[in-house]
Order: sequence, then C-alpha cells, then structure tokens
Amino acid sequence: MEVIEGSDPGRDSARGCVLTVGNFDGLHLGHRALLEAVRARGRELGRPTAVYTFDPHPRRVLFPEQADSLRMLMTWEQLAAGLEESGVDVLVRETFTPAFAALSPDEFLRDVIAERLAPRELFVGRDFHFGKGRSGSGEMLAARGPALGIRVAVLPQVCAGGEDVSSTRIREALLRGDLADARLCLGRPYTVWGRVVEGDRRGRTLGFPTANLGCENELVPANGVYATRVRVFDAAGRLEAKSFESVTNVGTRPTFAPGRVLVEAHLFDFAGDLYGRRLELAFHQRIRAERRFSGPDELARQIAADAAQARQLLRAETESA
Repeated sequence: MEVIEGSDPGRDSARGCVLTVGNFDGLHLGHRALLEAVRARGRELGRPTAVYTFDPHPRRVLFPEQADSLRMLMTWEQLAAGLEESGVDVLVRETFTPAFAALSPDEFLRDVIAERLAPRELFVGRDFHFGKGRSGSGEMLAARGPALGIRVAVLPQVCAGGEDVSSTRIREALLRGDLADARLCLGRPYTVWGRVVEGDRRGRTLGFPTANLGCENELVPANGVYATRVRVFDAAGRLEAKSFESVTNVGTRPTFAPGRVLVEAHLFDFAGDLYGRRLELAFHQRIRAERRFSGPDELARQIAADAAQARQLLRAETESA
C-alpha cells in the first residue's frame, strides 16, 4: 500500500481510483462495509482503490476544548496496517487544519476530490458530512459528483444489536468495560499496541509475572480484569502468528499504593524475556472490576482464580469459533 501525505497535485497514484473518504477510527463494521464495496468495485473496473482520511481528527481542530476527551481507538500505525490488510492500494493522509476546515462543500468536492484525486467513483456512508460547518452531505455528493465525472454511492448505515455502529459507541462501550458491545461493532476484539516496560516486579513475587505494557493507544478499556490474548512483534516489526492466552489487569493496583493506571498482562505457558518488546494485546472478555484486597495472599488467590477463568473463557471461545 502506498501512503501519500496530503492530496496536493503531483502524485497521480490515486487518480482514476475508486475512493472512500472518512476518519475510519477503529475500522469498525461500518468502515469495513465501505472498504468491501470499494474493493469489489475496484476489481470490477480494474482501478486502484484509495482511502482519503484526516490527521489530526477533525473534531480536535474544530473543537480544541474537547481534544483531550477524544481518545482515538487506533494509532496511525494500526490504522495504516488495518487498511493495508483490507487490500487498499493507496492511503492519502490529509493534514486537517483550520484553513482546510473553512473550505465550503463545493470547494472540497471540486478542488480537493475532483481536481487533486480525480476518482472514477466515490463511496461514502449515509452519515458522512464535510465542508465548512459540516454542511455537505452524501446526498449533495451524489447530486453534484456526476458533473465532475464522479459517480457517487451512498451506503446505508450499518447496525449491530439494533443500534447504529459508530466509533463513539465503541469508545463509550470500552470506557464502561463493555467488551461485548465494542466487539459487536468492531467485528473483532479491541486491541492495543505497546512496548513492555520495566515495572516493580510485584507480580513475580505473587507467582504471576506480568508484562507491564506502555500502551501506544490513547484508549484502554475501563479498569478491571480481562481475558486477553497477546502477540509479539518480531525484529522486523511484523506481528508473529503465534498468540498467547493471558489474563490482564487494567488499573491502579488499589491493594498497594494506588497510582497511575497500568496495563499488566500475565501470559500463560510463556517462557522468555519480554522487556523492551512490542506486543499486541487483544481484549476478549471482562472477568471482573478492579478491587482492593486485604493483602498479597488474598490478591494472589484471586489472580489464580482470574487466570483459571480466563483460560476457560478463551478456550470456550476458540472451541465455538
């Protein structure tokens, strides 16, 4: 997949493509429906497929007072990797600035989409809005696109569990520890990437050594204990195929001196040194909320019970797949 920084003229990789436009944070089922439609049409026409997206997220520019509260589901690296895995040929990352936000819908369609990218066809979701004040819509694109040589398709909203799928819904589900709803919308477990950092090795003294993950993602699920799976990045930066079942605590460790939120994963049936290695941590099911115990002995007994439950949940999930 080719990545183009900005849509200024001079790069013709995406011209004549089948295109989709949006933020794509999380690559949830709605995004994947768009990508599949683009991929299928690209094959049919023999044209490259392209995704046009924005960085930073438009809401962080339009509403700077809300920037700290908008936690992204994916890092840019995760998003690019997911799009490449989905078969996208070209990824255009547009820097979103106040000046860019001031473009009218007609200017955006004419000067950016038609002039710079010149797609053969454009696919957007029903709730897509663009241009100054978000005044442009998919219906407007469909009405005005043909005059610029662009066929526009507006796809229906994707629903799961009787509600619209959206990145906001997924964020809210994760923040309350509702992995089931997040997974329903994503079509897969929520994952974070990070590097194993030095901890205080307290887990080792309890008989459960943990990998203390310095998360690269802005959002981790609510404090609690989770059945998880871990994959390790190799030296070339690729995820290894083998995964390890694990139990993970997200929280402040209230049994001891509570501090900042930590993400600590105990890998089952793993022998080796993970310090400094990058991991992918997939959250499969929530076991319980975080709570304070009377001391190390009671905590160790609970960790053993959590680990046994995590094994059971993960293996039942595998058998039912």
